Amino acid sequence: MLPTLRQLQYLKLLAEHGSFSRAAEAAHVSQPALSAGVQELERILGAPVVERARGNVIMTAVGAEAVRRAEDVLARTEDLVEAAKNAGRPLSGRFRLGVIPTVAPFLLPAKLPHVKAAYPNLKLFIREDLTPRLIAALKSGQLDAAVIALPYDAPGVAHARIGDDEILAAAPRDHPLAAPGPIRPGSLKAEDLILLEDGHCLRDQALAALEIEAPRGDDVFAATSLHTLVQMVGSGLGVSFLPKMAVQAGLADNPSVAVRAFEPQSDGAPPHREIVVAWRSGSSRAAEAKLLAEALKLD
Repeated sequence: MLPTLRQLQYLKLLAEHGSFSRAAEAAHVSQPALSAGVQELERILGAPVVERARGNVIMTAVGAEAVRRAEDVLARTEDLVEAAKNAGRPLSGRFRLGVIPTVAPFLLPAKLPHVKAAYPNLKLFIREDLTPRLIAALKSGQLDAAVIALPYDAPGVAHARIGDDEILAAAPRDHPLAAPGPIRPGSLKAEDLILLEDGHCLRDQALAALEIEAPRGDDVFAATSLHTLVQMVGSGLGVSFLPKMAVQAGLADNPSVAVRAFEPQSDGAPPHREIVVAWRSGSSRAAEAKLLAEALKLD
């Protein structure tokens, strides 16, 4: 006998909400019905999936593994339903897209009107978040695709290219690096830098591209967003990195900030990150994600 999709859904909700009452409310069933479903699941698996203690639940080792596998099964089932609904109609109906914060405000306003015109039946739901959380949401089936930047190690995720986004330097107007002309990568020191907080992939990608050792947390100012970063640079607190798409969107239009390119690297290309649309490997919406990547191509 195999678990039912409903039982797997109950287990997933129980892991998310941490209590039978809240999980039952989310599942729109009574608490006894949800509890009975979980007990039947335990009987089928031959092992307890939760430990019950004073109204809260803790996943057992078997339960945690069952949740991980249940998320994949449920995500693939949702993919099947969406694919059947939209058979022959690419990019129609609901599509849940994640986007990293260093891309969303600069790419989407320029590209989404064209996407909507090309696919009028598309109902796009946008979630802006950091790359690790977007990848987790892809794998759990909470997102259909995500716009992220590479390099980023994400096993089990496939992607289609949108384009390269050059990494530029932003310096106070009176800083030596604000002088006209490209900047030699070796002239930028870690102690001069203002960076985004940990978790923003642009931070690590820029440091790696320019072969700069990451400064210790106590030795560097950290900003929560690119907008804050520009204000800090304009105030003379240091030098930082900006993606070219943000500069083109007007983010650095500040009389106190000078934006400069870096000299090409050994391969002849300037420091950059690759922007892609990513999806869970094996997703039935992979073809639509590829279409979306094509529609979002950088000029």
